[in-house]
Amino acid sequence: MNTWKEKIIDYIRRNRVCTTEVADCLGKSGVIENVMPINRGHFKVGNVKWVVADHESNWNVHKMIIDAQEHDVVFIEAIDCKHRAIIGELVSKYILLYKQAEAIICNAKFRDAAALIRENYPIWCTGLTPVGCFNKEPQENIVGTEWYNEHNALYDGAVAVCDDCGVVIIPKDQLTEEFYDKLVRIEEQEDIWFDRLDHFKETTFEIVCQKKYLQDELYMSRRK
Repeated sequence: MNTWKEKIIDYIRRNRVCTTEVADCLGKSGVIENVMPINRGHFKVGNVKWVVADHESNWNVHKMIIDAQEHDVVFIEAIDCKHRAIIGELVSKYILLYKQAEAIICNAKFRDAAALIRENYPIWCTGLTPVGCFNKEPQENIVGTEWYNEHNALYDGAVAVCDDCGVVIIPKDQLTEEFYDKLVRIEEQEDIWFDRLDHFKETTFEIVCQKKYLQDELYMSRRK
């Protein structure tokens, strides 16, 4: 592992650091709003491959997923697609089986619900609908626009963490030693909080607000 990004992904995967804790490390931010799993029980983390669906068309999705790499989390960001499903079973199978991506996340709807549930695919989206996008090249070319360049710079190469609570994106400028240390500290804090709750029978006010455990020098010395 040569980079802090790789170390962060590995630490989150090995310790199953949940989206709640990651969002806390980001100052209670980073969530992709209204995106939830189609199938429960999946935990995925990986490099974000950002692709776009626009103007009620998934043409650019088909083009851009060709470059997805093994273990990527493919993030399909939809703009001006109304309430249409962006993709369904065929494209999901291509991404997850043939491209060997970790997961798919999308800020819009999917279709072919029965197949996606049957295959237990790791997909996070805003809901389901039978009405899909058109597979025609959009008349307006979004590639290269200011919006496209801004969102590509923001998301492509970031890190996504996905679980039953939703999806949190760790921005590229947070993939640092400092953020890695935050993850380690929050895992240690969670261990302490539940220990004080289960074995010391403290109230949540004493644990979370007053942090009485910090005054217990013997206890804290044993945690080092």
